[in-house]
Amino acid sequence: MYKDLDLIEKRLAEILSDREKNPGLIDPIRYSVLSGGKRIRPLLSIASGKLNAADSKSVLDIGCALELIHCYSLVHDDLPAMDDDDLRRGIATCHKKYDEATAILVGDALQALAFEILSAPGLKISPDNKLKIINIVSEASGINGMVGGQMLDLYSTGQQLNLTDLQNMHMCKTGALIKAAILCGYLCGSEFSLVRYSKLGQIAGSLGLLFQIVDDILDVTQTSDTLGKTANKDVVNEKATYVSLLGLEEAGAIAGELYTEIMVDLSSIQNSDMLQDIATSVYKRNH
Repeated sequence: MYKDLDLIEKRLAEILSDREKNPGLIDPIRYSVLSGGKRIRPLLSIASGKLNAADSKSVLDIGCALELIHCYSLVHDDLPAMDDDDLRRGIATCHKKYDEATAILVGDALQALAFEILSAPGLKISPDNKLKIINIVSEASGINGMVGGQMLDLYSTGQQLNLTDLQNMHMCKTGALIKAAILCGYLCGSEFSLVRYSKLGQIAGSLGLLFQIVDDILDVTQTSDTLGKTANKDVVNEKATYVSLLGLEEAGAIAGELYTEIMVDLSSIQNSDMLQDIATSVYKRNH
């Protein structure tokens, strides 16, 4: 997995090195993208691509495109009108390092760049699957996915959600892009099984939910230095979380149950070792 992380970092740097015409924009883009991160989404795409012998360069590019969308969401999420945070990945957020207008344009540019990569003619993916991938990423990023989830999160501040509404918010805000990473990685391969694809979708949904529940737990159990972002922010902002709704112990129990379910499901899938390793890192992470 560490080898794949190196490949992801190198490819992201290559993608951004090709665009030198606007240093006023590319410099803050590089600052926001190349400042570290877990790279869960491209790792998931690569891991899923291993299930059906996907072309390594194509699946890497698909994963990097998803990472660019994730980075755009973080830049916008940190803005004063959203979560209003000064710290991301242990350094100043984009709008604090530069300014708010720059941060908005950085996010806009990253989203457009992601779809430029997804639609590139050089990808060794069948035209039908490339179109499916673009459709999946579009939906996962938009009204029914990440952005819709962010809106639910924004307007649930200070409100008491029930468990169903909270899960729906998490599945949109965080889970949709994680699910897209796994499904798109699988679609990069030439061998397709509808049964396998459906099973991966189910596992991906559980993994996305697990990721966000662990995030909720870490917000109240770790320091800002460990997290690389402001700790206890959800409590201060009166955000609806699994911890605020159920308490720390029950949230942890639900996370454990989800992790066990995911590992059981993955153990029945050949060549899923990397996906299992990622699921374990998601569950056991401390930041």
